[in-house]
Amino acid sequence: MSDMGYLRRVAVLVETDDSWGCSVIRGIYDYSRRQGPWNLLIDPSDRGQRPLLPDRWNGDGVIARLSSRLQVDQILSRGLPIVNVDTLFSGLDGVYDVITDDAARARQAFDHFRDRGFEQFAYFAPPNVRYSNSRGEQFIELVRSEGYQCHQYKPGYRAGRKITWAEQQRRVTRWLSSLPRPIAVLSVDAHRGRQLAETCQLTEVRVPDEVAILAGDTDDLMCEVCTPPLSSVAVAGRRIGFEAAALLERLIVGQKPPAEPTRIPPNGVIARQSTDILAIDDDTVVRALRFIQAHAFRDIVVKDILRELPVSRRSLEIQFRKFLGRSPAEEIRRVRLEKGRELLSNSDMSIAEIASASGFANGTRFGVAFRKKFGMAPLAYRKQVTKP
Repeated sequence: MSDMGYLRRVAVLVETDDSWGCSVIRGIYDYSRRQGPWNLLIDPSDRGQRPLLPDRWNGDGVIARLSSRLQVDQILSRGLPIVNVDTLFSGLDGVYDVITDDAARARQAFDHFRDRGFEQFAYFAPPNVRYSNSRGEQFIELVRSEGYQCHQYKPGYRAGRKITWAEQQRRVTRWLSSLPRPIAVLSVDAHRGRQLAETCQLTEVRVPDEVAILAGDTDDLMCEVCTPPLSSVAVAGRRIGFEAAALLERLIVGQKPPAEPTRIPPNGVIARQSTDILAIDDDTVVRALRFIQAHAFRDIVVKDILRELPVSRRSLEIQFRKFLGRSPAEEIRRVRLEKGRELLSNSDMSIAEIASASGFANGTRFGVAFRKKFGMAPLAYRKQVTKP
């Protein structure tokens, strides 16, 4: 708790030009409202529109998306406690990190693609100073560890070089033409995902039929106005902001800082049209999956699928194992649990209501299955993802 009557002065060097930055700031505000009073200096910039502290500002601490060496040196020279909320300049001496867990982001993206049957993968990240290599490295390493190849966009120029729109389009078009299809592409963020979708549209590459695109973070506007709308990884920006503010408070009052970065996993994947496809070359499996998607939230079992398809249970089991690595019954349960997880994150429904809406007989069965799958009870998960 801040000292009674003392107004904490905290600079927040986080850009407000996308949903992620605004959600981080919202999380910081949530904490300051509870622990306050805090006076927040939001996104100050110099004449070059670089996020830097004003010369005359004297405060208690800084929360920043560190984006340049100049910015880092300027903040450190003030001798103030500093918490960093992005991976571009993470791991610096004297700076403490509350950042997205890139390994968890990679796993969620990969599982999203595999759940749709993809076996060919790519990573799209044109060189840019706004993001680190960690996002791509984690995804590429995971794909390869699972026994698949991951194609990477390498246009041959460094971050910071100015490329015209036309030249960028030519380079991306050449890369797209070299990829096997169908292929699942993780783009580094929503802006680059929208750019890739636009290039596909201009070159008559069908999304998601030939190229499925998943944005590595969520910018609501960019994802929704894209054609088709972009699926995205829901990075927990608000929670990052809240935890960063809580850590800064501890640093200000002289408590011992953590030895390791605080890594916050994303809240899951928001599925939209850009990945709405089943990349499986087996009509029976596709039809079975479509049936499960349409009816999983009712009281269906594998026998109900077999009534719709001219196939034996044994044959269906073999094909599901071949293409998805799980049985039809496991797929029904997976779809139900994903629905339950989504409702826990984005609704105020009770556990009993969520269980019913997700196709479970009651809240107890939902809770047992949820804990087995995700390692925590439904209420604990809701508290985690809706934190602050």
